[in-house]
Amino acid sequence: MSGVGRGQVLRVRGRGVAWLPPLLLLVAITAIDYNTAAELRMISWVVLVPGIAAATCGVAGTAVFAALALVTYVAADSSWPHQYQSGLPDFILAVLACAVRLRGERSMLHMRGVADTTRRTVLRPLPPVWGGLEHAEVYLAADSEARVGGDFYDIQPGPHGTRVLVGDVQGKGLGAVEEAAALLGTFREAAYHEPALATVAERLEIRVRRHGGHVTALGRDDGDRFATAVLLGFPEADTGVVEAMVFGHEPPLVVGPSGVRPLLAAGGLPLGLGALSADGPPPVHRVPLGPGETVLLTSDGVTEARDPAGEFYALAGDPRAVEPRRLVALVRDGTLGHCGGHLLDDTTVFAVRRADERAGKGRRPS
Repeated sequence: MSGVGRGQVLRVRGRGVAWLPPLLLLVAITAIDYNTAAELRMISWVVLVPGIAAATCGVAGTAVFAALALVTYVAADSSWPHQYQSGLPDFILAVLACAVRLRGERSMLHMRGVADTTRRTVLRPLPPVWGGLEHAEVYLAADSEARVGGDFYDIQPGPHGTRVLVGDVQGKGLGAVEEAAALLGTFREAAYHEPALATVAERLEIRVRRHGGHVTALGRDDGDRFATAVLLGFPEADTGVVEAMVFGHEPPLVVGPSGVRPLLAAGGLPLGLGALSADGPPPVHRVPLGPGETVLLTSDGVTEARDPAGEFYALAGDPRAVEPRRLVALVRDGTLGHCGGHLLDDTTVFAVRRADERAGKGRRPS
């Protein structure tokens, strides 16, 4: 797909009007400067005109408006008595301020690009139907500038069926992102190679401990992080069940045409705290899953969302919104509407179900 030129963006009745915004700004600044008191000089703001032109016009147009701005500045400034003139130093100062602002914006855009790349690396993009599963998800970072946090999810097809992992690393910051990346790397390998879901869970538990030991050895004080998670398995041999293990995470729901029910009543301790449990790791539950039923998983950013009165959001699925995309959109909009868009924690909404055979058959990795 070819790029769209700047002049093609601003068009009226098929004619380019990219020159109009900087021209209007130039006229407005000159008029305001002329009609205000002598003590209040606005003409130095004319330095903004070339910047606007650079965003809408081409190189030639930007050069023309830069020359117009300079001429306008000199003419307007010299028309005032000497004691009210801004003088060349003011113009230079305005230019320098504009340069500093543009440099800051470039730095911000660069950091945003780094954050987006990090997010795509940790939360890799997934096809709409992957490993025989139809899914949808949304991730909302509590820090809108960070764009990535400790929530994680992935789907891994393999010879023993398709596995799903959704979780949340305790804490915030780059340390949480680092641990989420470590867990996902282990999940992608273990979920593909290990025949038993319990073995995949054991590998994840070990990974959290190993990562904590490495972080501690580096002298950092965040080596005791843990992670809540839900691990699902969709066996190829039995399409009527889903295998599930819950590690201190929000209990999943099953949403279907007949209503909404919990997938499991309870789970075990979070990953990384397994040594504290006298009963060992949580068992693998095999839960019936009817045709068209969708498993809904969320992070605590959903259940901890509060309205202005301090009331928590009551998560509930809707049997009329069984399709994963509609279900995710319903929960996302309900959460944001309840808290007025002010999220206290990173928020993940993930919905998954077995795909229709026509849509999902044969989609397996090489």
